[in-house]
Amino acid sequence: MSLTLYNTLTRRKEPFEPIDPANVRMYVCGPTVYDYAHIGNARPVIVFDVLYRLLRHIYGPEHVTYVRNITDVDDKINARAGQDYPNLPLNEAIRRVTSATEKQFHDDIAALGVLPPSVEPRATEHIEEMKTLCEALVARGHAYVAQGHVLFDVSSMPDYGKLSNRSLEEMEAGARVEVAPYKKGPMDFVLWKPSKPGEPAWPSPAGIAEPGRPGWHIECSAMSEKHLGPVFDIHGGGIDLVFPHHENEIAQSRCAHGLPVMANVWMHNGFLQVEGEKMSKSLGNFITINELLATKKFGANQWHGRVVRLAMLGTHYRQPIDWTAERLLQARATLLDFADLLSDIDPASEPNADVIAALSDDLNTPSALSIVYGLAKSAKRNPDTAAELRATLEFIGVYGGETREELNVGIESVSVDADIVDSLVAARLAARRAKDFKESDRIRDELAAMGVALKDAKDPKTGEIVTTWEIAR
Repeated sequence: MSLTLYNTLTRRKEPFEPIDPANVRMYVCGPTVYDYAHIGNARPVIVFDVLYRLLRHIYGPEHVTYVRNITDVDDKINARAGQDYPNLPLNEAIRRVTSATEKQFHDDIAALGVLPPSVEPRATEHIEEMKTLCEALVARGHAYVAQGHVLFDVSSMPDYGKLSNRSLEEMEAGARVEVAPYKKGPMDFVLWKPSKPGEPAWPSPAGIAEPGRPGWHIECSAMSEKHLGPVFDIHGGGIDLVFPHHENEIAQSRCAHGLPVMANVWMHNGFLQVEGEKMSKSLGNFITINELLATKKFGANQWHGRVVRLAMLGTHYRQPIDWTAERLLQARATLLDFADLLSDIDPASEPNADVIAALSDDLNTPSALSIVYGLAKSAKRNPDTAAELRATLEFIGVYGGETREELNVGIESVSVDADIVDSLVAARLAARRAKDFKESDRIRDELAAMGVALKDAKDPKTGEIVTTWEIAR
């Protein structure tokens, strides 16, 4: 079966051809472990878990290597450690922060049905590889030493900016940061820098006497090369990482070895917003994975991890996603139906071929899920289809045999006045017919807050939209 993927580097969908089919290699940027991962962080974790599962299905589990790193040396970590443990030496405080945060991250994403990667390197375990890269870049004329720093000379790379489709002139013209006096050019970036007293520090590369620590970008170049080689198949992450992080990774890795590429395919998932607005702490809509799983902060509900995963996969990974309580309510209602249907069904040996074909078209999860919903209708009458449905749901990670009670985690029984709900449903339909979608959405949200999930469908005879409802919590 052919696999096609959208390549950010070439800006088109392309047939995927691994360098070595016996060892398909993928690297995805992981968390910086200083705080709970937020729901935006969950998106690439889930997206590339689906791709990892698909690659394993196509090439065999033993022929896929997936590396997702842990960044455990960073200014944000230092600041958090000093804030949380002001009476401890900074290095001890950092150890406590990173250990606890990494464990929480693993627990949270396991609840989302995410498989462990093949390798999960920590930045602090690869300092020597980072120093070697720094020295190679200096030796090849792509980096220079200034005031205890090693800096990448962007002007030394003619096609810098290719991934983000920006010219050096455009980037320099748009730069608003104050340029350090020791930089040759305003876009030059740090590979290695001096450590302040008490901060993590290692002997520096390139003849620098003072101890120091790596810059952020060099960490991923070193870790990916160590575990996947200087050129590998797929590099992934959120779209916010295209520039500067991934652009700078490419510059470091290519220039250190004189290579035309670092990874053949670059994949990026789209942005996430919450209830129509950009997620931010100042707006009060900042939500972590842990808060979704363990509290009722979002939508007055506690959500099972499988529900979160299904809700996330309803939108194509390259498109922006609006994270709403209604989206989660619909996902939970769907999974409750699956649980009722499949509780006594053993999975078939293989997932549905049409679902695999949809996913093989640049991870088209909306198309794959529409096929799944068709399977669910047939499964109510055919046990063989039910077995295939269960195998398919387990393959994409949205169902693992959970019962209705487990999926309804933390839900108290709710009673509503059916007449009131019916009148609100009728008012919503009237608003939709009048194209007053703002009022329609307001009523939908009011019903969601009551614990009511809506299902819209076309009447096969009249073609009119018919809405049914059920208690989702």
